[in-house]
Amino acid sequence: MAAAGAAADGESPGQRPRSDIVELLGAAPQGFARAMLPRPFRFPGDHGAHNDFRSEWWYYTGNLATGGGRRFAFQLTFFRFALSPQAPVRASAWASNQVYMAHFAVTDVAGERFHAAERFSRGALELAGVEADPFRVWLGNWQASAAGAFFPQTLRADDGGYAIDLRLDGGKPLILNGDAGLSQKSAEPGNASYYYSIPRIAVSGSLATPDGLWQVDGAAWFDREWSSSALAADQVGWDWFALQLSDGRDLMVYRLRSRDGGTDPHSAGTLVEASGQALGLGAQDFILDELDHWRSPGSGARYPSRWRLRVPGAAIDVEIIPEIPDQELDLAFRYWEGASRVTGTSASAQVSGHGHVELTGYAPGGVVMPR
Repeated sequence: MAAAGAAADGESPGQRPRSDIVELLGAAPQGFARAMLPRPFRFPGDHGAHNDFRSEWWYYTGNLATGGGRRFAFQLTFFRFALSPQAPVRASAWASNQVYMAHFAVTDVAGERFHAAERFSRGALELAGVEADPFRVWLGNWQASAAGAFFPQTLRADDGGYAIDLRLDGGKPLILNGDAGLSQKSAEPGNASYYYSIPRIAVSGSLATPDGLWQVDGAAWFDREWSSSALAADQVGWDWFALQLSDGRDLMVYRLRSRDGGTDPHSAGTLVEASGQALGLGAQDFILDELDHWRSPGSGARYPSRWRLRVPGAAIDVEIIPEIPDQELDLAFRYWEGASRVTGTSASAQVSGHGHVELTGYAPGGVVMPR
């Protein structure tokens, strides 16, 4: 399968049919590398593509504000999918077994507006791709790039009057999630990913909406995963939270949901102290309660829309509230991903904070991307 409809600059004129995405994600993992055991991570190489695995992503989210306090948020994610374990043996410069997809979204909190867009391209002719050193991932003119080392980086994307031009200056150290970077998603061997994060990154630059252009600053979160697996047969989706607290702590947890409505025991997370020290969390280490719900007028999906999250061992008890209810991306993958605010206690002291929440597997006809 090629990225049909991709224009010469790497942009797709419309959404890719969901049937094609289902076919792509449903491909058997035979012949692809699997995440079986912990491995040494080597940088900058591991910032680049791992083409022997079926899929991976480079995931940026951030919460921003103007000097006057007007708040925005963004998501910019690049996905790579391998169509087959081996590259095609053809002379054509168009030939590639790699397909790229990118999602771009902006939340205008004061304006109560959310805008999301996607693009597709094959990984050929410089239309889309990844380079490790110097780092660059791009699809058309949407890109994250660094002149040398991984930071500082520049993020650029635009669609429909919305745009970001942001500088990322680094922050907390890179952390490995799970077992030294091996994130097990079910009991089946190989049903896992390699997963690392940079949980707090200083951001500054400009953000545009149809109403105007603003100078902004704030904090971003960077996630990296690659794998050849999908969710297990008894798993239906996940609820993922990345929170940056005012006391300097950062918290990532994901709840894998079982078909019976329960929490899969392979749910997990990572707590990062203000010092950068990381502590892995298992399903038994956090309690997530849904406090409210919201029904999408577009898809009809009923999503959780407010939560209480407790990590008793770290004395964390917070409430998470979406900045605006409707942050559903009705794209080739239909899911909810949005900016949220946080209030509560951490280490028994009052805290506030911001973060992003990702909810998959709720929408009729939606496709669950393996996390």
